[in-house]
Amino acid sequence: MVDELLNKIDDRSARIGIVGIGYVGLPIAVAFAEAGFDVTGVDLRQEKVDTINSGASHLRDVDESRIKAVVDAGKLTASSDFEPLREADAVIICVPTPLAGGQPDLSRVVFAGEAIAKVLKPGSLFILESTTYPGTTEELLRPLLEAGGLSAGQDFLLAYSPERIDPGNPQYDFEDIPKVVGGIDEASTEAARALYQTVVPKVVVVSGTREAELAKLIENTYRHVNIALVNELAIYSHELGIDIWEAIEAAATKPFGFQAFWPSPGWGGHCIPLDPSYLSWKVRQSRSHEVRFVELAQSINSEMPRHVIERLSALLNDAGKPIKASKILGIGVAYKGGTEDTRESAGLKILGELWARGAEVSYHDPLVPAADIGGAQMTSIPLTRASLSEQDLVLVLVPQQNVDWAEVSEHAGLIFDCCNAFGRTAPNLHRL
Repeated sequence: MVDELLNKIDDRSARIGIVGIGYVGLPIAVAFAEAGFDVTGVDLRQEKVDTINSGASHLRDVDESRIKAVVDAGKLTASSDFEPLREADAVIICVPTPLAGGQPDLSRVVFAGEAIAKVLKPGSLFILESTTYPGTTEELLRPLLEAGGLSAGQDFLLAYSPERIDPGNPQYDFEDIPKVVGGIDEASTEAARALYQTVVPKVVVVSGTREAELAKLIENTYRHVNIALVNELAIYSHELGIDIWEAIEAAATKPFGFQAFWPSPGWGGHCIPLDPSYLSWKVRQSRSHEVRFVELAQSINSEMPRHVIERLSALLNDAGKPIKASKILGIGVAYKGGTEDTRESAGLKILGELWARGAEVSYHDPLVPAADIGGAQMTSIPLTRASLSEQDLVLVLVPQQNVDWAEVSEHAGLIFDCCNAFGRTAPNLHRL
């Protein structure tokens, strides 16, 4: 079984299916298509399917010219139906795994598994990339795929490989990042390794699916805990009259044993606020106790929007103004710079709370033309001398791309910079 698949991978005759063609699935689909494979992307959102089939891109991180080239060459097609996967030799599942009420929501994995089981072809390889808790591949996905009567390890291959896409990061595309793979058996692992080896510089093999699942959670829990550390240090550094940004810059000059993390108004996005919760949920379920570092970091990071509002309130108070009726302009409502993604955005939470407290809130974000702030639909306003000078406070939340920081520095009367967008150069500047 595996030898035939390896031969197909080697000569590029293997047909590949990608379930979920969002920020993870689309880069993967394009990479395999560019490598010479015939790729079918499956997504229930018809607008995504139509966009891809027209040769266009719905994501900033995937250049439209790349999609057009592989679509025109007949190497990439998209469908809202799982039926084309009946011919696939390898299927990669890249569906979202959010939290729902603080609990892992694997409903999309379940849906995908049930749909794939109906068209599963013997001898095929199935890989889950969606972030999840250790055990998901074998305890949840495997039984779903086997419901059609075939057995994993005998009739088909099964592995896990965590996604490592970093939206908005121009330095690392999917093809630049090593992949971790772990299968339910040696054959599954080898097939997954061989497949990814055709499109990435390095494949790291681990002993099983649980190790691969945990690797992803370790990566983001590491970031989660260190972000919480510097956020807590930022709070107390301000109280002690210490410049936390300068202190971190100094610490980062050490060439070993230290990696710089920076304060923020709160974390956001599809990974950091969610992935560590998958780990702590799994531990609570199986061992009935907490992962204490994760829980503490969660508490600290979730309090940062409140801390930002307290600092902002004090700055306005020093200027003789309350939050209510003050004009506050937020710059950057995506969860981080370089992306239009607003999932779990700390900026939206902060501006929404200010709106609820009676502030006259507006925002500017070149990549987010419209946003829901506190239940109100708003559009990004241009940064002009007039729009800046009329503000009581300009709140910089994210160092977003294509912002004219010189214009902000020149015309804003009071600036509260939560992300060190200005360094120490702007007048009337206060930093987190």
